[in-house]
Amino acid sequence: MANLSDIARLAGVSQATVSRVVNGTARVNPEKRERILKAMRETGFQPGETAKAFYKQPSKLIGYVVPSLHNLFLNEIGTALEEAAEKEGYQVVVCHSGREPEKERDYIKLLSEMNADGIVITANNDGLEEEIRRCRLPVVVVDRKAGREYEASVFSDNYLGGQLAAEHLLDCGCKRLVHMRGPQLYSSGQMRFQGYLDMCRKWDMEPRFLDCGYDFESGLACAPQILERFPDADGILCSSDMTALSVYKYLAGRGIRVPEEIMLVGFDGVRLGSLMTPELTTVVQPAQRMGREAFSMLRELIDGAQPRNLQRMVPVALKQGETTRPN
Repeated sequence: MANLSDIARLAGVSQATVSRVVNGTARVNPEKRERILKAMRETGFQPGETAKAFYKQPSKLIGYVVPSLHNLFLNEIGTALEEAAEKEGYQVVVCHSGREPEKERDYIKLLSEMNADGIVITANNDGLEEEIRRCRLPVVVVDRKAGREYEASVFSDNYLGGQLAAEHLLDCGCKRLVHMRGPQLYSSGQMRFQGYLDMCRKWDMEPRFLDCGYDFESGLACAPQILERFPDADGILCSSDMTALSVYKYLAGRGIRVPEEIMLVGFDGVRLGSLMTPELTTVVQPAQRMGREAFSMLRELIDGAQPRNLQRMVPVALKQGETTRPN
């Protein structure tokens, strides 16, 4: 027997939209309404009173799926998301996957079973595609450019960020830049690296880079490789603020002075960077704005907007600190 999820899949809409047609709780685009009614006729779907009562009221629940609670940038996004949601009467459930694809899939299933109104997800696991499509909940991807028609996304101008970081180090007099590039599976890492590469071409420099994650532990593991592979490096573009902090820790332990001998630029603009001494120079992503935009976009999806029309890129800016020193 067909259920509400089956009708949503056949009509190509969310379960929330089917619910609005079944219960007459809100206006629905006539074309979508006709698709839903057609699917109901073809399947013989007859919602019982219990099902109507369950779906009639929205859950006012949003899931925030995050790969790591240690990522301060994603925490700042989550805080802004929660604040925006609470003002509209929504509650946010934080789902920490520990970067495990199976846990991410389980959380999506759980949120669907809980009748959540939507999901904001920062995981970059391409294997979630089928699970997200199957659950039919509105989904907003954050810190990644959406690559599929059913996704909406909020992301920063990572390409410009890579350029700004490289250009600043060059303006400070650095000539041998090393880029700790972020994971190339992620659009954020790809675009920052491309920005760096284009600056290298512009200034006729040989690209120097090594692969790194976005967390403190990845930075600690990569830091020794910088001096082993590029002993003459005088400027480092870090994949995140957390990796910049780990590189600074390693360099200080080796007696290498920052910024006198090597200059550092981070990426994200988390509050911790401004609390360290020396204060970190970084490319700031507006985490608070991204969290608010994610909630605003999710509300649009819940109200029936099409994901393919919802792609928002927010600007970045370089924040001068003390880990670089202009000429």
